[in-house]
Amino acid sequence: MIDEIDATILQVLHDNARIAQAEVARVVGLAPSAVLERIRKLEGRGIIKGYAALVDPHAVDQAMLAFVAVRSEQAPGDDTVAQALARCPEVLEIHHVAGDDCYLLKVRARDAEHVGQLLRHKFGRIPGVRSTRTTIVLETVKETPRMQVRVEEVSQ
Repeated sequence: MIDEIDATILQVLHDNARIAQAEVARVVGLAPSAVLERIRKLEGRGIIKGYAALVDPHAVDQAMLAFVAVRSEQAPGDDTVAQALARCPEVLEIHHVAGDDCYLLKVRARDAEHVGQLLRHKFGRIPGVRSTRTTIVLETVKETPRMQVRVEEVSQ
């Protein structure tokens, strides 16, 4: 359960994970030691999963963004295809989805040629991959790791 203070702490960290704990304490009205304890508890419970720098993909030669739908021949409960896909560093996200496809991948690459190489030489060679369908992103309107944090109501 997340109370209002934890929700505020999460929102502050969403805005700037490098913020000083003293500043977080000022925002939520607690002592820095209390904020540190709450953050450690949020980390321990797996609510805060980690901290990361957001890198401009153009600056690291990964300007091409694509979504790849993957159909596999694996039996229900078998995740060997997903595990093999997860080992590809260009794959940023893998989602097991309902519908005709089995997985939806978010992929970063240099260019369209690099995406083609991934499809032919990596994804296509994974045993159990039956087919792929790729969508190339022309423009990103919104992309954020932030999500709305809601406080759970406690009924009395």
